[in-house]
Amino acid sequence: MAADNSRGAMFRVIVPNQPSRVTNAELFFDLVFVFAVTQVSHTLLHHFTPLGAVEVTLLFLAVWWVWVYTAWVTNWLNPDLTPVRILIFLMMLGGLVLSTTIPTAFDGRGLWFAVAYATMQVGRTAFWLFATPRHRTAVRHNAIRILVWLSCSAIFWILGGLAHGEERLWFWIVALTIEYVSPAVRFWVPKLGFSSVEAWAVEGGHMAERCAGFIIIALGEAVVVNGATFAELDWTSDNILAFVSAFVGSISMWWIYFHKGAEAGSERISKTAESGRLARLAYTYLHMPIVAGIILTAVSDELVLKHPTGHSDLRTIISTVGGPLVFLVGTVLFKHAIRGFLQLSHGIGIILLLVLWWFAADLLPLWLSVATSVIMIVVAVWESVSLGSKPEEAGEH
Repeated sequence: MAADNSRGAMFRVIVPNQPSRVTNAELFFDLVFVFAVTQVSHTLLHHFTPLGAVEVTLLFLAVWWVWVYTAWVTNWLNPDLTPVRILIFLMMLGGLVLSTTIPTAFDGRGLWFAVAYATMQVGRTAFWLFATPRHRTAVRHNAIRILVWLSCSAIFWILGGLAHGEERLWFWIVALTIEYVSPAVRFWVPKLGFSSVEAWAVEGGHMAERCAGFIIIALGEAVVVNGATFAELDWTSDNILAFVSAFVGSISMWWIYFHKGAEAGSERISKTAESGRLARLAYTYLHMPIVAGIILTAVSDELVLKHPTGHSDLRTIISTVGGPLVFLVGTVLFKHAIRGFLQLSHGIGIILLLVLWWFAADLLPLWLSVATSVIMIVVAVWESVSLGSKPEEAGEH
């Protein structure tokens, strides 16, 4: 059956009006990134300085980029086939090395991080090129373009791994810039030119489900860490309330993303004629602040659980208010990309969080956490009520 597939023996068989499912091999691969997200949030918690924030942001962007590129390739290839499964398992090994080196990526294990990352990016793309039959010229050219860009960035990743201190940071900033700019310029290379929109076509339902799965990973990591932290504390009324606030905050984030947005996104990308363009904008770029907001909120939850009645210092304020704020900004942009209008509820939530930021230093961490959770509940309920009895295109009032 696979040999008769005109798209290529190792590619998914696309059946009209039948979305491709996320396979067990892909879900297995995603488990590695539960660990990666945990490492990112813990590294930020212990290096919450201006320089630390820059370094952790770079590491988060790298983790997201290697995951989302893999999601693209497994959208095209068939993970139920043994060669593709072996690729996924090798990517899992690389992901484990990458994840374990995150806390010390700017210290002793920088070269390990760089080699793991570059090998995953270049190796996966080379496999995709190898798996693409010669008659699919546009797809092969697309794979070659991406391989060229990732090979160029790999040089700077390795140079950064060999460097030390500030030099490492700058080399890696250059590498990451190359990778994030490349899709925006459609992977232009000499002679081959720009990639076409047709070469970027994806199975929309599968892409939407994959990215929704990463949101579950981030939210699940936050819930697990909160539970583990709470279990080690002496239970008082203050940290019990902090635990409940953190849990309700996670539920409200889930509700805001999944109750309306995720389903609308899946439906829209499944029906559009330019699935590649929408996947690049809504699922590749705009999901980054959504995940970043969840990770930042997880840092806040741990801080507030351990010190609910302490002083709301800058670290607590940035994580407690900034996490939901970044999440809402990403969510409103994502929903604008799939619906064509801005969510009034999300806009009001953003304004309320900015107002709360102004008064945050005067509040205990516990009440700051409770206030942000209340704001997120308001946003979730408002959107559910406003969109509950009318079509998605109608907008909010």
